[in-house]
Amino acid sequence: MGKLRTILIPLFIAIILISYSFSLQALFFMDLGERVLRMGMEGTDVALLQQLLAQKGFYKSDAIDGIFGKMTENAVREFQRSKNLKVDGIVGPETFSALPKDSGVSASRAEFNRDEILLLARVIHGEARGESFSGQVAVGAVVLNRVGDPRFPDSIRDVVMQDGQFCILFDGQINLYPGEKSLEAARAALLGYDPSRGALFFYNPAIATNSSWVSQRPVSVRIGNHVFTR
Repeated sequence: MGKLRTILIPLFIAIILISYSFSLQALFFMDLGERVLRMGMEGTDVALLQQLLAQKGFYKSDAIDGIFGKMTENAVREFQRSKNLKVDGIVGPETFSALPKDSGVSASRAEFNRDEILLLARVIHGEARGESFSGQVAVGAVVLNRVGDPRFPDSIRDVVMQDGQFCILFDGQINLYPGEKSLEAARAALLGYDPSRGALFFYNPAIATNSSWVSQRPVSVRIGNHVFTR
């Protein structure tokens, strides 16, 4: 009995981990059309919807944040009206089928492997897990903005590991496993959504130490507890 238990317990744990891995993979690749979208929802699919509506002139492109608020609902209603669909502000099968199929998402941000996505999600979880969805996406966007800037390393891992840049490396929060919201925020940032408006830095004025240099940089936006600067 003892030997059987020794064999079964690791097997049971392995099955759980494999199942969890598949669920995470599904989160990484959540696409527009997998669920009906309506007021109050948030996620990568909402951000994709906003971009598609923006391309057709129904939604303001500078407000893409992955949150289905009143502005998104109004844009959906206008789109539905233009297509002679039922005007209810809810994105169901009929509205999905009428949306353009080309999202226009930049491939340069989508070409990252699973390990890089997970690392980005860890940064988001450690730095911004108490923030709104757009606040979490913005933190991920800062990392990606650095990857694309010649003044910083050219990979997610090297940007994250650069000396003195992220406090989560010092306090061990980088080792915390990210929640679903952080994974979705990483996915949204990798798809090209940038609520930080091109920021390269962020800080929390309430708890930051030695922030005089970053506070003097141009502010791009304030989201929740974080100030984002260029």
